[in-house]
Amino acid sequence: MNRRRILQLTTAAIGGCSLSACSLPRSTARPEGKLRIRAICFDIFTMFDPRSVVRVAEALLPGRGADLCAAWRTRQFEYSWIRTAGQRYADFRAVTEQSLVFASRERGLTLSAEQHRKLVEAYSELEPWPDTQSTLRAWKASGLRLAPLSNYSPSMLERVVSNAGLSDVFETLISTDAVKSFKPDPRAYALGPSTLHLEREEIAFAAFAGWDAAGAKWFGFPTFWVNRLGAPPEELSPPPDATGPSLAELGSFVTS
Repeated sequence: MNRRRILQLTTAAIGGCSLSACSLPRSTARPEGKLRIRAICFDIFTMFDPRSVVRVAEALLPGRGADLCAAWRTRQFEYSWIRTAGQRYADFRAVTEQSLVFASRERGLTLSAEQHRKLVEAYSELEPWPDTQSTLRAWKASGLRLAPLSNYSPSMLERVVSNAGLSDVFETLISTDAVKSFKPDPRAYALGPSTLHLEREEIAFAAFAGWDAAGAKWFGFPTFWVNRLGAPPEELSPPPDATGPSLAELGSFVTS
């Protein structure tokens, strides 16, 4: 049985989704003659649930944790993009700490050193989505090459993967720290082809956020938006090649 057939059977079993149900729209299907997909690069949140952080925050700050996390996450991205635009790089761990200080101050909260530490550490201790473990292991067994391509700092990336027992699944861990920048900088996405020694057309990019899907599409990856939280589409053109709520639909995209 070839790899394509294995992937078709695996993704259908995991997600209850047939190829016919999840096939690409005709306008976005990859034409005949293009390079086949040999690898998948993932945003870390397609595999790990960022809402884990909210649960930690609510345990530490009952009734206020969710609001703090919303402000914190917004500032996280603002700081990463501002630092990229201003060429004043600091890694994602530093950005996460600095944005938490700002968000807590903005919300009128005074965090103890221990509360601050636990909240920051929560980003390195995310819980996998229910379909992550089994799907990734099936894909690896089929011969697909797998790697996160994340804004996380190297130490954060190593910890979150190790904590989930998934270190053996990935060929490598790709942090945008290597180019001292963050997605959607094209230099960040370029780490996929340069690290895996593949053409960009041979690497499917799995995005968690709409803006990341846009950046990956602009770079030239075959792009799938794993829209787990049902977010509305971005007003950024062109759209991703396909979208779906789980890794099952991503598997169908890769084998189409």
